[in-house]
Amino acid sequence: MNAEIEAYNYRQAPVDKEICELLSSTIDRELHGSEGKIWHAHPVWFLEDNPIVGYSKQKSGIRLMFWSGAGFDENHLDIKGIKFKDASIFYNMVEEINRNDLKRWLKKAEEIQWDYKSIVKRKGQLNRLK
Repeated sequence: MNAEIEAYNYRQAPVDKEICELLSSTIDRELHGSEGKIWHAHPVWFLEDNPIVGYSKQKSGIRLMFWSGAGFDENHLDIKGIKFKDASIFYNMVEEINRNDLKRWLKKAEEIQWDYKSIVKRKGQLNRLK
């Protein structure tokens, strides 16, 4: 695991740290060929320089976000906007994480991708990669 991500997880409160450690270890194991790093102050995993999944501490808990999650057709993932294709879920206890759901979402994250790495070059327009 990336040392910066380990440091991020370590800085969290005990309950949040446990959530972050489970998320990061599962993402590292299940998201094949990904590179995890701190991006905009939060852990994010990339496939071919395209952001795929990440998490951050927010008021509502630890937010797990999939950049292309709106296309996953998953009831537990909350879709916020129309312009971007992200979807997320919040966790406040490690027991709330359904590991089978998480693994399924990570598989879908490999299969369904929008081109966020080129969004600036394309002036905000997203194109489907996969």
